[in-house]
Amino acid sequence: MIIAIDGPAGSGKSTAAKRLAERLGFTYLDSGAMYRAFTWKACSADVDFGDEEGLFKLLNETNIRIDCTADGSEVFVDGVNVTKEIRQPSITKNIHHVSSLEFVRKKMVELQRDFVRGKDIVVEGRDMCTVVFPDADKKIYMDADIKERAKRRHSELKTFNDKSDINNVVGDLSQRDRRDSTRKFAPLRRVPDAFYLDTTNLDAEEVVNILIKEIEKDQ
Repeated sequence: MIIAIDGPAGSGKSTAAKRLAERLGFTYLDSGAMYRAFTWKACSADVDFGDEEGLFKLLNETNIRIDCTADGSEVFVDGVNVTKEIRQPSITKNIHHVSSLEFVRKKMVELQRDFVRGKDIVVEGRDMCTVVFPDADKKIYMDADIKERAKRRHSELKTFNDKSDINNVVGDLSQRDRRDSTRKFAPLRRVPDAFYLDTTNLDAEEVVNILIKEIEKDQ
């Protein structure tokens, strides 16, 4: 069974997807981790993000692997564990350079489909319902007010000692929303058959409980 969740940054989909997978006994996949992994590789290799030919060559030389563990999942690039490194703010700020490229998205779709084969899984990202798993058993679109999303993101940044002002975070999220929803390849959008959930005034446990009830309705 495939449960696919899409939504903008800060909507709570990562936390909800992890907890939902735990409750159901499913595997969890954060599709964005794959884009983060390649962004980390490009930064480490000092490849110019404007050099598409160089990025294409680098991508074909890069091995990205996600291992499921009892504590969640670990991300490896060419055998190196980069689970923590890919969450750095510098990666978040540069990920759009690679996620907007068609050849990168096609490669990631292949990796994501290979990863879920033979598994009951909860997957989350930006194009899970629209492109990667259009025939998912359950499609969900999570959203929240941008001010609430910014508060959540601001809280995350503090763990990296990032001193970004909350107003700057709002601006960054607005810019990211525009990029995600207007990019040429696989833009973020809500499909008509996706269950819509506004998480603005909900905590993580409430979100998961709602999703469980919604999934059980279809059983």
